[in-house]
Amino acid sequence: ERKIQSDPDRGSMIIVDGVYSMEGDIADVPSLVQIAQRNGVALALDDAHSLGVLGPNGEGTAAHFDLVDEVDIIVGTFSKSLASIGGFVVASEEIIHYLKHHSRPLIFTASLPPANTAGVVAALEVLQNEPERRDLLWANTRRLQEGFRSIGLDIGPTETPIVPVLIGELDKTLLFWRKLFDAGVFTNPVAPPAVHPAQCRLRTSVMATHSFDQIDFALEAFAKIGRELGVI
Repeated sequence: ERKIQSDPDRGSMIIVDGVYSMEGDIADVPSLVQIAQRNGVALALDDAHSLGVLGPNGEGTAAHFDLVDEVDIIVGTFSKSLASIGGFVVASEEIIHYLKHHSRPLIFTASLPPANTAGVVAALEVLQNEPERRDLLWANTRRLQEGFRSIGLDIGPTETPIVPVLIGELDKTLLFWRKLFDAGVFTNPVAPPAVHPAQCRLRTSVMATHSFDQIDFALEAFAKIGRELGVI
């Protein structure tokens, strides 16, 4: 807010992730809406990691806080929860009209293939018509988070199915990743510049289709290797 107010004559916009991909925590959208409205600036929300996960029907972060009408622009991708390619922009008719005629990436990009578009529509129908899948996702998320905490691993402030395991130094993180891979557990090692050199981590995430047995298998591997490497 200080940055906006330091140069009020300059055009400003607040742009924020709905869910932070390295921490798994949720943006404080209510506070950002207040700041945007107080200073007369637009709020743009990137819901790449929120669509299908947050909100009463998986509509994303703004819906999670019941603030859809207060967010000016919502963007996201079809490549995560919707299992396709491409992306979307949700905004007022005026903003969409402007983007159609002034956005170089849009103007010089070919349209989505019909098959991919049909896949997105089908995935949206699943989100709308099968809410039990989202219930399973959150049950799996709680089991993984609680399991990591119970064995003494640091998962930070995550609130979503993105669950990072903080390791620290890069060499130990990569060794942990390799041992997990050999044990049959897939994770994503996260190293600089994506994170601070002292905050390297293993990024895990769960899906609705994981079973509790699979999650427990992964937790047992984390516990065993964590003790071997002195992380626990």
